[in-house]
Amino acid sequence: MVLGAFVDMGVPVSHLVESLSRLPLAGFGIAESRVTRHGIGAADIQVSCDEPAPSRNYSAISKLILSSPLSERVKRISLAVFEKIADAEAAIHGCDKATVHFHEVGGIDAVVDIVGAALCVEYLNLHRIIGSKVPLGRGFVSSRHGTLPLPAPATVAILKNIPVYGIPVDCELVTPTGAAILATLCEGFQEFPDMTVEKIGYGAGKKEITSQPNLLRIVVGRETRRGPLLREDHVLVVEAAIDDMNPEIYGYLMERLLGDGALDVYWTPIQMKKNRPGTLVTVLCTQDLKQTVIDRILSETTTLGVRSYPVERHVLAREVVTLNTAFGPVDYKRVSGPDGTLRLVPEFEACKRIAVEKNRPLKEIYRLVSPPV
Repeated sequence: MVLGAFVDMGVPVSHLVESLSRLPLAGFGIAESRVTRHGIGAADIQVSCDEPAPSRNYSAISKLILSSPLSERVKRISLAVFEKIADAEAAIHGCDKATVHFHEVGGIDAVVDIVGAALCVEYLNLHRIIGSKVPLGRGFVSSRHGTLPLPAPATVAILKNIPVYGIPVDCELVTPTGAAILATLCEGFQEFPDMTVEKIGYGAGKKEITSQPNLLRIVVGRETRRGPLLREDHVLVVEAAIDDMNPEIYGYLMERLLGDGALDVYWTPIQMKKNRPGTLVTVLCTQDLKQTVIDRILSETTTLGVRSYPVERHVLAREVVTLNTAFGPVDYKRVSGPDGTLRLVPEFEACKRIAVEKNRPLKEIYRLVSPPV
């Protein structure tokens, strides 16, 4: 369905076949047909194999992808998708990730689906991908492990920390492969973002569902800037109030949280019950990092609980540029101000490095590399 939606919006099947032929896979084909689901036209992609594909483990698939001449971006995305599936399967079956055997997702068709999705992202030059909440069906499905409940255990594991909702449809709406593609490609899951729509693609599922169209829709466009703002997005605040912890731990905690991928971490002095001075630990993070941040705070601090809530974030347009200075290349943030004017802000780490190398005060380096106002 992912490939179908991308093909429907213009990715040539010939490009996918040519690119995938660089992998050491033999005897596969990709065909497109046009179908309708509840009156909506869509692309139906069929992947054919000349003979049954062998069951591969995660290590074998990693070598297959890494040894190919595909671009680094395609390799990175493809490996990340397979790694999510491997992590989920290893946890479910209690085995080592490298030796996890992919049955349904180890065949040629699944490799084509996953690497093909990465090729489509590269072909369309997509930079930011947002997903909607993921719908999940109910019932049971047959697999090589036997009869499994829906959503399948691997699907649920992969969708951890991703918003989902159930609908009364007795079939599998999201497979582990589809869940892993979504979890890898999407940087967040929210309502429809502000954008100027440019392309729309519909990918068809094989099964006809009477209650709704069995389709995946992908919409490509350009972000709509609200005046000088780059974007408005939705993130989470995770916080905990602490009044009984060694203050030396706070610095270590900040390093670990930022290393986990937190967007921002800061402390606020507060007065707690029994008139005790305390510290409010506040972390800004994306939805997919919520559980990681919560686990980090609960394991590294003395708090007995944390709270979280969604917030809107408004971010000015910015980009990192490198300019030549008297001290060599220096990285700057180029920021668009509210009136459209640009300002250059030297990166702290670059200035710190120069100050240490030249044994000069940091404030002097800032003054020397800052552009004239």
